Amino acid sequence: MSSDYTDIPGTYVFDARQSRKGYHLNMFCMSLRQAANRAAFKAHEGLYLDRFPMTAEQKDAVLNRDWNGMLSLGGNIYYTSKLAATDGINFQQLAAIMTGMEQEAYRNMMLKGGRSIEGNRSKGEWTAVGTKTVGTKTGETKNGG
Repeated sequence: MSSDYTDIPGTYVFDARQSRKGYHLNMFCMSLRQAANRAAFKAHEGLYLDRFPMTAEQKDAVLNRDWNGMLSLGGNIYYTSKLAATDGINFQQLAAIMTGMEQEAYRNMMLKGGRSIEGNRSKGEWTAVGTKTVGTKTGETKNGG
């Protein structure tokens, strides 16, 4: 991607390029809206995935439930959540998994207004500034030395 928004940390913007890249992955996920398809998928995941001309990387992401990987490979969060629902995972649980947080910690963070914007506007904020590195993945500020 060469758009301005590729600098947003931890974000995969679902644009036309991502849509084309993930078309078959998303069509698989949307097929899970129907009970018969969910049953067929649960019975033989690999065989069911063969119905969709996804890349091997996309299929692996599905089989391993690599939620963030699916997004990086063109998956749309609203479509991939159909797979999560098939696994009995609700949207809040899915978001917690994708952020690497426990569900209760994620819920509390969201109730308090969400993740701080400080250090999360762009990947450029994650670089060393003087003697400090701001915006580390955990949101900490580390003193250099």
